[in-house]
Amino acid sequence: MNQSGDYIGVFDSGLGGISVLRELQKLMPQERFLYYGDSANAPYGTRSTDCVRQLTLNAAEKIIAQGIKALVIACNTATAAAITLLREKYPELIVIGIEPALKPAADLFPKGRIGVMATEVTLREEKFDTLLHRFDADATILKISAPGVVELVEAGKGDSSEMKELLSQLLAPYSGKLDALVLGCTHYPLVRSAIGEILGSSVTLLDGGEGTARETLRRLTQAGLLHCGPGEIRWENSTGSEEMLALSKRLLNQQ
Repeated sequence: MNQSGDYIGVFDSGLGGISVLRELQKLMPQERFLYYGDSANAPYGTRSTDCVRQLTLNAAEKIIAQGIKALVIACNTATAAAITLLREKYPELIVIGIEPALKPAADLFPKGRIGVMATEVTLREEKFDTLLHRFDADATILKISAPGVVELVEAGKGDSSEMKELLSQLLAPYSGKLDALVLGCTHYPLVRSAIGEILGSSVTLLDGGEGTARETLRRLTQAGLLHCGPGEIRWENSTGSEEMLALSKRLLNQQ
């Protein structure tokens, strides 16, 4: 394994991890990032757990072979399915996953009604159930599957009327019934404004991107691996499409 590089590898099933990359870059603008999106195989959320594990391991191998000092799995589905295997396979590498922001939600609303919007794989994994049961003694936690959202983001339709209609169908039944909604897939913060419009300002939206960035900074600081700049982002996508790379850059700069 080549760990001689200065780059932080950031992996997602496609474009969703860009929401995490944004937080990483905000916190560590001097760092060099290699973002790899596996859009050719997206979405992961409708695949079997075994398939997601293999796709994640394959992508990680490609990223690590290029020389990185840390790997951020900026995909909730891949984290749920494969993070344990990755840490076992690469014990010398800093490997950081992302979890749904249930703890911040439960801290804000200890006896509240909290929705967790996520993919089918994330919601059915034992790792998620373990996390859920840490906080469901007092709070009421609702699982909300959101099929179709990832596909529209990957197609560059994040701000389309089609996306707004889909989100309305998925979330309108929960309007006025939630204190918080946890965005449990890294694609979802890319359509945060549309979600907020549907649920209203009384619902607090949370995601795990900022917490993942803070943990990455902590681990790199602890290991003495911080870079002094200048910062850089290298983009790779399994589709090999220039259009997908251009869309990736647009999404990073979209606030």
